[in-house]
Amino acid sequence: MKTLSLVAALALAAAPVFAMDLTTETVLGTTEEAVRTSLKDLGYEVRKTEAEDGKIEAYVVKDKTMAEVYVDLTTGKVVKIKTK
Repeated sequence: MKTLSLVAALALAAAPVFAMDLTTETVLGTTEEAVRTSLKDLGYEVRKTEAEDGKIEAYVVKDKTMAEVYVDLTTGKVVKIKTK
C-alpha cells in the first residue's frame, strides 16, 4: 500500500506541465531570439520576451497554462518559473 501511495504522490507532483519541460537547469540561450526559439521547440507559445535586470523574461502559454520564465543572460539557464 505504501508503494501505491508513493506512486500516486509522484504522479501528482509531476502533473504541472511546466515542471516536466523546464527546470532551473534547463538552458534556453543567452539572447531573446535563442530563448524564444528554444521555448517554441519545447511546444510553448511565446507571447512576449524582454531583457531586464540581467534576465530575459519570457511570457508563455502551454496547454492553457500561462507562465513567466526568467532566464539568466550570462548562463542561458532558467532561474525562475512563475505559473499563473
